[in-house]
Amino acid sequence: MPENATEVTAAGIARLAGVGRAAVSNWRRRHADFPQPVGGTAASPSFALADVEQWLRDQGKLAEVPLRERVWQEVAGHPAGAAQALVHTGCALLLVRDRPTAWLELTAASDERMADALPHAVDHVLTARLGPDTPSGTPGPGRSTPPGTVRTPRTAGSTAPGSTTFDSTTPGSTAPDSTAPDSTAPDSTAPGSTTPGFTAPGSTAPGSTAPGPAVVHPANSPVAPGVHRARAVRTPTAQALLPSVPLLRAAAQLAAGIGAGQTFEFLLGRHLDANPRQFTLTPPHLAELMADLAEPPKDAGRPAPGRPLRSVLDPAAGTGALLRAVAGPAALYAQEADAGLAALTALRLALGADGTHSSPPSPGADGTHSSPPSLAVRTGDTLRADAFARLATDTVLCHPPFNDRNWGHDELAYDPRWEYGFPARVESELAWVQHALARLRDGGTAVLLMPPAAASRRSGRRIRADLLRRGALRAVIALPAGAAPPYGIPLHLWVLRRPTPGVRPGPDLLLADTAGLAASAGEAGGKAAGGGRDRLDWPVVRAAVLDAWRDRADLPGVSRVVPVVELLDDDVDLAPARYLPRPTPGGDACGLGEVRERLAETLRLTTRLTPPPATPAAPAHRPRTTVGELARGGVLSLHTGNAAPGGQGPVLTEHDVLTGADPAGTPFADPAGTPLTDAAGTPLTDAAGTSLTGPEAPGAAPDDPVVLEPGDVVVPVLGGGTVVRVVGEREAGAALGRNLQLLRPDPAALDPWFLAGFLRGTANNRQASSYASTAARLDARRLHLPRMPLAEQRRYGERFRELAAFEEALRTAERLGGVLVQGMYDGLTDGTVTPA
Repeated sequence: MPENATEVTAAGIARLAGVGRAAVSNWRRRHADFPQPVGGTAASPSFALADVEQWLRDQGKLAEVPLRERVWQEVAGHPAGAAQALVHTGCALLLVRDRPTAWLELTAASDERMADALPHAVDHVLTARLGPDTPSGTPGPGRSTPPGTVRTPRTAGSTAPGSTTFDSTTPGSTAPDSTAPDSTAPDSTAPGSTTPGFTAPGSTAPGSTAPGPAVVHPANSPVAPGVHRARAVRTPTAQALLPSVPLLRAAAQLAAGIGAGQTFEFLLGRHLDANPRQFTLTPPHLAELMADLAEPPKDAGRPAPGRPLRSVLDPAAGTGALLRAVAGPAALYAQEADAGLAALTALRLALGADGTHSSPPSPGADGTHSSPPSLAVRTGDTLRADAFARLATDTVLCHPPFNDRNWGHDELAYDPRWEYGFPARVESELAWVQHALARLRDGGTAVLLMPPAAASRRSGRRIRADLLRRGALRAVIALPAGAAPPYGIPLHLWVLRRPTPGVRPGPDLLLADTAGLAASAGEAGGKAAGGGRDRLDWPVVRAAVLDAWRDRADLPGVSRVVPVVELLDDDVDLAPARYLPRPTPGGDACGLGEVRERLAETLRLTTRLTPPPATPAAPAHRPRTTVGELARGGVLSLHTGNAAPGGQGPVLTEHDVLTGADPAGTPFADPAGTPLTDAAGTPLTDAAGTSLTGPEAPGAAPDDPVVLEPGDVVVPVLGGGTVVRVVGEREAGAALGRNLQLLRPDPAALDPWFLAGFLRGTANNRQASSYASTAARLDARRLHLPRMPLAEQRRYGERFRELAAFEEALRTAERLGGVLVQGMYDGLTDGTVTPA
């Protein structure tokens, strides 16, 4: 095997062939010519990718490896590790996007010559987008100060008596690094720019000889211990790049079809999915909500719709999800303690400007949107070593680490950021709150994701009280459980605003609780009360939160504006649930009457649907077949779900199948053949430019979502229960979730209700399940079916359909009965219902 050849695990082989891991284990056991392991461990061996591909082709199990799957396997099998491979790939994709001609010239050379030439070309685009890779602190010619930096006047060196220039340094500190070459000098103003010393995106400094790319790249901040003052992405050496050259060529080929940003998003997403315990992610819907809350309300001094955010800081950037959700920023600042993650985040944000970013580029000096936002990403412990100590931004968005006892309590006792009180060792979240306020301009807004304990712990009551008295804390919003990890806890959003000197602080606090919205959705749609990450109805939550924040109004059961004087007691408990008790199920007495009528109608329907008495008969001995045999004969096709909730479109989850709930959201795709689109509404195409119209579209990769069609039969993988669901019009268009198997029968040969009914047999499920672990696992291929003519199948299928309708009526009656009983208890105890 060639040195540094790409290796692939059993999971990767399964993904290549579009099968389960159990199939790969069977191949290894049954086929003596299956490739031997070349690495890994006994429990998780790895195989040479080239050998595996050849074996799969020889066996007729693989016609051609999808391009993006090949690229991912190159990343996963990189000798330096997947993270380093992603950094190299991101650098190359940035070059592909920003300097395509230079990239084509590089790829015409051999691998060795390409590796030798890449560092210089990569450094050029990294410098243009992320700033210079140098620890030097003296701003030379052509370096500017980033927008939002606090600038202090100085007179030394003035060009005329009495004149005043500005310097972004503090006494005794080293001046920050700045933008790429050819930008405006610190003390000059470029034509059309609005900030002294800042070159507008796309403009050229006076006296520069080459326009260059659109560069507005902010500086390193003053020296602080523990801060890496160079950019987060170091220019890789030729020696380091040489093993990556085949990967970079393949990634560029993939980018030609789907774009550089989409390519990096796909690879980074795979990396995050493969290492779920290493990263704490902020779900996209939550990130968008936090970015929307950062826009000022209607009564603020500047109009929200007319002016986008100008500068945004995330001091605990993680994977950059919050900054990606901001609409139209002019400058993005990020700091992340992990150097490897900071590099990936910097590349992700830099590549987000090619159309994969959820927001449009910021307006340039001429009002156009052709220039990307300024970007600075730094590495370091934010609380101990702030990389942006002299920055004043419009907005701070932050998902800080929770319950951190080692945040620097002993070293930071006299830090000037603690304007509202020195946080206790157990109050790391309040330290992040005050850090966010310290990095805001007067009137700027911060939105932080907080654990619920931060609103009520006694150790933080003095800081919470001072935040209220000075008007810094403007809202506390309780989210349903499942909004973000840890998913079992209903997290809070804190909206803060830095007080403006001379302006009277706000006299009240907005408290909102959206947990009741999840419960109401459960009562109406069969979803579990309380939501959960698989059941969270984000459109409803988002609309309620934004309405409450922008209108700052009392909404029954959702929000309440509470005067600050009512909150300043001994506990200063700001938990919204304390001031917003959940509404009585069904509402008032009139609402309970409506619930009762619905229950009565459902019970009447249940009576009509009750099956007739069973007619005894001798056990039937019919010829039988298995689902696996039917699949091999082409009568049905088997698919495995891989979609996770929280992305585009609804997902039918395992929970939905077990409880009978419907997937929520906008349909992912039209089963009739409407082209699939991305989040921006752009049609998705393959490398040849052909629109993709469904899960079986030509060129679809194994990880593409399986979109449900009417007549599909869905079976859970885990649990060993007898639950099967036939997809109807309500579920059509949703994606198939994880831990679900889909059977798609040919309606000309197999009735779906007949198939679903016999699959629900207890004995059938038992013999097709594996009990080797604590959770039974069902293999749909082993399920049995009797051989019958289609007419006989439909007779059985009609009876199974009636039983399913009866079961649904019973489930609805149970839900409405619970609502009525609890509503009566609540009404009688609070006096809204009389016992008469």
